[in-house]
Amino acid sequence: MSTIPPTLVSALKQVLRPLIKLMLAKGLTFTYLIELLKEIFVEIADKDYKINNKPSTDSHLSLLTGIHRKDIKRLRNYSQTVEEAIPPNVSLGSRLVSIWTSEARFLDENNQPKPLPRFIKEGGEISFEGLVASVSKDIRSRVVLDEWLRIGIVHFNDEKCVCLNTAAFVPSQGFDEKAYYFGESLHDHAAAATSNLLGGAKPYLERSVYYDALSTSSIQQLAEQSEKLGMETLLAINKQAMALEQEDILEKNSKYRMRFGIYFYSEPVTPPISNNELDQPLPRSLVEAENNITQS
Repeated sequence: MSTIPPTLVSALKQVLRPLIKLMLAKGLTFTYLIELLKEIFVEIADKDYKINNKPSTDSHLSLLTGIHRKDIKRLRNYSQTVEEAIPPNVSLGSRLVSIWTSEARFLDENNQPKPLPRFIKEGGEISFEGLVASVSKDIRSRVVLDEWLRIGIVHFNDEKCVCLNTAAFVPSQGFDEKAYYFGESLHDHAAAATSNLLGGAKPYLERSVYYDALSTSSIQQLAEQSEKLGMETLLAINKQAMALEQEDILEKNSKYRMRFGIYFYSEPVTPPISNNELDQPLPRSLVEAENNITQS
């Protein structure tokens, strides 16, 4: 068996720390996690590590994963019957937000989503009721509006028009909805990074900017600029993707999905504890000289 690179172990520990923090906060125990990991190990091994593209035997999966054969059979049957839980309003909500942020009729002179009158009798098609009707005739706009108000997607302005919280591509409230987007976005980010690390395919875009000698006020400025520029980029990509999808939907090979995401994170830097002068942090000028844009 090949030796596992220590750098990979260190990287995996770093990746798992925030996930373990979430699990502890929500009462998920180590025992629960072990069963969850068993299920995922079997699922991935069965799907992606076939021999000569033939279905794997329980013995092969047991050898590959280190999981006992009696568990392999149970977990293979379980994986085939369990469907991922998707909150019912997610797919409809994503479509409505895409239209509201990309179609010219729903945008103002600054290409920002217009505040919408609630009813067609007030604003015609350019109303919240008209927006919902453009996607589904089976769901009342009042139902969507009440749910969106609950999870923080929209708010009312002084004119009683419905306004989109453009920062709320992920709902600001509603744990089920946030958990869904958490899983989807983090999966695709990790999948891109994993593909880049394993190599053998064209690298995915996976970049970040990192600095570690900034003040609180500088962090605030960078956070605000990142949100502003990030949202502009997301809206531009969303608009182009929607237009391309409308063209591609007529093609038989329209079977690919994509996700483009942006994130920002900051936390205090913990200085290293050492009595050795050689272990002290590099001078600020040298640290800044090493800061750059990195790509996996």
